[in-house]
Amino acid sequence: MRQLTALDAQFLHAESATTAAHVAGLAVLAPCPEGSASFRGSEGLEGPEGPEGPESSAGSGSSGDAEGSEGSGGAGSSGAVTRERLIELLRERLHLTPALRMRLVTVPFGLDRPYWTEDTGVDVADHVHEVTLAPPGDDARLAEEVARIHERHLDRRRPLWEMHLIHGLTGGRVALYAKVHHCAIDGVSGAETIAALLDLTPEPRAVEPPAPPAAPATTAPGLAGMLAGAMARTVLQPARTLYSLGRMAAELDTMPLASALPGARQVAAAATRMVTGRMEELPELPVLAAPRTPFNGPIGAERRFAFGSIPLADVKRIAKDAGASVNDVVMTLCASALRAWLRERDALPDRPLIAAVPVALRDGGCGRLGNQISVMVTPIPTDLACPRERLRVMAGTMRAAKRRFAGSPAGWLGELSSMLPAAVTALATSAVFRLASIVLPPVNLIVSNVPGPQLPLYLCGARVLAYHPMSVLTDVSGGVSITCFSYDGSLDFGILSCPDRVSDVWRLMDHLREAMDELGDLPQTGGRRAPADLGGGDASLFR
Repeated sequence: MRQLTALDAQFLHAESATTAAHVAGLAVLAPCPEGSASFRGSEGLEGPEGPEGPESSAGSGSSGDAEGSEGSGGAGSSGAVTRERLIELLRERLHLTPALRMRLVTVPFGLDRPYWTEDTGVDVADHVHEVTLAPPGDDARLAEEVARIHERHLDRRRPLWEMHLIHGLTGGRVALYAKVHHCAIDGVSGAETIAALLDLTPEPRAVEPPAPPAAPATTAPGLAGMLAGAMARTVLQPARTLYSLGRMAAELDTMPLASALPGARQVAAAATRMVTGRMEELPELPVLAAPRTPFNGPIGAERRFAFGSIPLADVKRIAKDAGASVNDVVMTLCASALRAWLRERDALPDRPLIAAVPVALRDGGCGRLGNQISVMVTPIPTDLACPRERLRVMAGTMRAAKRRFAGSPAGWLGELSSMLPAAVTALATSAVFRLASIVLPPVNLIVSNVPGPQLPLYLCGARVLAYHPMSVLTDVSGGVSITCFSYDGSLDFGILSCPDRVSDVWRLMDHLREAMDELGDLPQTGGRRAPADLGGGDASLFR
């Protein structure tokens, strides 16, 4: 028996007509391993010129739609990347990816959080789709098609995932878009789930068939068991709420909006001593009050997407020279891009924007479903005109945030999700999120940076050139998110937006590249090495 945690269930409750709470990634594949090196950074991976690409028209469907079309002949060492070969690979390795085998079982009347049950009859063919882009098959067309797919909700009657094989790209490339519901995976486990399908060489590795199960398959309890569990948790809910309040008090100074309350730091220090027994002084953090920006407010159901890559070696060189970390540079690039976008629209606030940065608490391995994450909420120096000063302030802010994070219970996000009964959160979450976006948004956006392997990987014999991640947009977290994944010498960015908030998302990608050029052109200072990192993070905070 495996029940969703309160945080996992929150991702289900956040869904509405305008919010789809799945995470996704777009993998761009080379037609053959021998030609893959020349594709990285070539035309077709840099995005269109100007703010928006041309109107896209793509034909979509299931098996056979792309047969014989341009791009469907993209080959690895053993032939084209086709829907049939992808289905065969998934069937061979499905036992390695629990998130792809489980479906939800809901409790009657929403009285408790749902349960996972293993879908022993799952047919992966029902989850794999195929589409061919209309000419010219450039990155603008690809991004528009991916945005349309990303808008659609997953079917909760089946395991919560889909894959879409996309043909017709320029240069014979093929793309694979995969999405999984956020209630089942976080950023790190999502990357690990995809990694189970990848190989280190063009020749797919031999995978041992599933061993006979040592224990019965995961199943949900019967009706009586679910109702009994719901009743027990309802009786214990007041005690659970008090426990959550105590632990959240220890992180009051790290929470958006709450940090602005009088005495928040003193309350957090006292609660931290009670919860952890630590007596040391807490690092002083800035007040986390998000300014008003065009990013914030109720979002619509449509999405826009842009993607691109930046050389990781250049980022590391800048970080080393500044005595900062790679993540400090990434956060500075995002601050610079957001500043430039807002200045173009005469909407730049005089206070720094507030970003929510997910942090992984996962020990490793993808055997456990659900989310093992917390979040850092931090100012990003969009109010500073000097790029060197932005990097210096960002590095200092992140160092203080890391020290504070290391000394806290690191769970306020989960505790906040646990404060109310499941039936109440199921009914209220979407409405509360929408109201908060109008009255007092807690953050301006989400910025996430997931570390990945620094060597080439292959799917069905084709080399993975880039992997651009995509996050979730909600009313409360803002109408734009920036996510990046480090892979094979590059930082691969994915920028997702609601067009009601940010219609020209490609312009943000342009500003990211301009910000990288700006930092790269600064005179070197021979900065000292950044302080030692403290651990791993979903946002690669401690890298």
